[in-house]
Amino acid sequence: MKMARRSIKSPGCFVYAIDAGPTGHRHPAMNVPTTPYEEAARREMQTWADQMRRRPSVMNRLAKSLQTRMNRIIPEKVHAVITGAIKHMTRAVLMGSEYTAPTPVLDQSLPECESNVANRIAWYKRVGAAEGGLTGAGGLLIGLADFPLLLSLKMKLLYDIAALYGYDVKDYRERLYALHVFQLAFSSQSRRQAIFAQMERWDEHAHTLPDDINQFDWRTFQQEYRDYIDLAKMLQLVPGIGAVVGVVANWRLIDELGQTAVMAYRMRRLGLATPTTRRLPSVS
Repeated sequence: MKMARRSIKSPGCFVYAIDAGPTGHRHPAMNVPTTPYEEAARREMQTWADQMRRRPSVMNRLAKSLQTRMNRIIPEKVHAVITGAIKHMTRAVLMGSEYTAPTPVLDQSLPECESNVANRIAWYKRVGAAEGGLTGAGGLLIGLADFPLLLSLKMKLLYDIAALYGYDVKDYRERLYALHVFQLAFSSQSRRQAIFAQMERWDEHAHTLPDDINQFDWRTFQQEYRDYIDLAKMLQLVPGIGAVVGVVANWRLIDELGQTAVMAYRMRRLGLATPTTRRLPSVS
């Protein structure tokens, strides 16, 4: 039987031509049919996973060194606002007190799920860009208000994406997974390696997570995030260019978080082979 072909654009901006016909074999880890779309999504996910496991490059280390020097230039008032906002957001997320948990969406195919996810990411990018442009045009004090607003948008996006993939963020450990996704998107490469190693074996790692939210390492969390975005946020406070920087920076940061979340939740839905099981050494 000849099967019709249709193109589906993933949230990662890849366009797959897939067969709209009978499903293939059943994936043993998830006990769900493996379709051509899922196979393509898995290949994209494996490429991303290799990038997460990669050791920091010379450029990564130079960028980290530059960021450390930039931190000394940024006014202490800016540092204080950023640190306070991250601390407040982290504890609020872990306690589940400020973010309305969306209802998990079940029984969606992966193409349906990721089409909905792509729409949510696009919506948050537009809102974030508009908000960044407005606050960037308002000078120092209004510009500082962008940081907690953007942080809130990012966490709400993560909650929406988790729900669309079928995960309930009312569960404390699912909220912690969302924070791991956040760290994966906005950390140095060395920190990404450590976080990704935990996420690869999430079912095992989840049992070791602290029940007391005060044990969460929010200090490392906020420092990595602060280092990652400080330059963009500082430029957003500069008169004359703040609005443009705010639009571009917020659009890019939300997009980066969205794409990271897609891969992180694919990893749980589709399963991810470890490097030793994915690649066998060649035999001469």
